[in-house]
Amino acid sequence: MINIANDFPARAGNLTAATTLPDSDRKPLTKKEIAADHPTWCPGCGDFSVLALYFKLIEKRATWHEKVATIAGIGCSSRFPYFVQGHGVHFIHGRALPFATGLALSRPDLHVFVFGGDGDAFSIGGNHLTHTARKNVRMTYVIMDNQVYGLTKKQTSPTSPLGFKSKTDAWGAVDYPINPVKQLVAAGATFIARTTSTNPKHVLAMMEAAMDHDGFSVIQCLSECVEFYEGAFDSANPRKGGAFNEVPEDHDVTDDVAAYKLASEPFPGKFGIHYQVERATKNKLEGDIIAKYQEKVKGLEPWQILQKNFDRMK
Repeated sequence: MINIANDFPARAGNLTAATTLPDSDRKPLTKKEIAADHPTWCPGCGDFSVLALYFKLIEKRATWHEKVATIAGIGCSSRFPYFVQGHGVHFIHGRALPFATGLALSRPDLHVFVFGGDGDAFSIGGNHLTHTARKNVRMTYVIMDNQVYGLTKKQTSPTSPLGFKSKTDAWGAVDYPINPVKQLVAAGATFIARTTSTNPKHVLAMMEAAMDHDGFSVIQCLSECVEFYEGAFDSANPRKGGAFNEVPEDHDVTDDVAAYKLASEPFPGKFGIHYQVERATKNKLEGDIIAKYQEKVKGLEPWQILQKNFDRMK
């Protein structure tokens, strides 16, 4: 049983403070109850599609406000928490994953979603991405990759292709771009998928699969910046003469070598789940450690536990 008035924002319903409902009787949230401020992205931005599908995911999975958290760093895509009616944090540039890790470890009952862009994920936040992947913290990270720094008005990003002309590379980018799937495979992520904002059905399917995965799940979503890199992903959009090619049915998602090879295909590559394995999560391993040591002090008051530690240091 829960107290709806205490756990939900006031706009979530007209129930009184005395009203309580068993979980089985609660109705799924509607988009109106999930949406907050009006998104402020440029018209035509691919991030609109991802946000709409995040709402759809929450509706479809009957996830209530108090059971989901939306975390983001800095960048256009990282404005997500402002647009979602629920618990969330707009955190420091590149540091969304460490914050989300603390939340995931301390609140195992939550579905923790992190949203970021190619800069927040692979540049200033690249180190945190690597270590969150190897630790296999249970959360979902959706990276809206537009291959350009759009918020700061067109600078080269870690995923910008060779030759891309920007304010930082007026002559054309010469630094070899990061391959997100390859990097994530090597880092130890246990779920890696690719999709594109122009295929809503596929985005939702990847989000659902990522949400169901018990571990660190990452989705690279191509999301066009119509203002500063228009047409970047036309080759993946059938409506613009491109081709949306999905991961072959015979691809072994548990084979890291196969995933690495698949990720080596020329851009735009394949879309779908590239890699998925089961491995003990940081949440499970730390939970076991905590349970083990709590058993040793079972029945003791907090001050008695402190006294035991002090006595040991004498």
